[in-house]
Amino acid sequence: MNKQLTIALVAHDHRKADMVDWAKFNAEFLSHHHLVCTGTTGGLIKKAFEEAGINADIQCMNSGPMGGDAEIAAMVVRNEIDLAVFLIDDLNAQPHEADIQMLLRQCRLHNVPIACNRISADLMISSSLWDDESYCPAPQTYQNFERK
Repeated sequence: MNKQLTIALVAHDHRKADMVDWAKFNAEFLSHHHLVCTGTTGGLIKKAFEEAGINADIQCMNSGPMGGDAEIAAMVVRNEIDLAVFLIDDLNAQPHEADIQMLLRQCRLHNVPIACNRISADLMISSSLWDDESYCPAPQTYQNFERK
């Protein structure tokens, strides 16, 4: 890939090991891009990359419950995020559910691709569209649907 992306990486506590494993599996790709992570997730990925001798540009925000999800959502609104990978724990309640929903909503509103499981993340990072200069995603439109 020729273009450097800014990729947000977020994972709930019960999904952090999965995120670290995914990041290590995709380290060759990820090491060429700017990674923005919530605090704990970013710290774990940094440690795993350092132990494996992988150099990567990783920026850690606050932890999710302390506002990291909101910080990344603000970056989405400012068009500073190209892709988000958010491994969500769907089996346990999260005390900061409002922030989680806000991040997901902002990605949808601002046309930022967001993967919520490993296979969708793999498909998104391997897309040839990232380097296709002629590809221009259609802007989001919100219109009332009129039945005829």
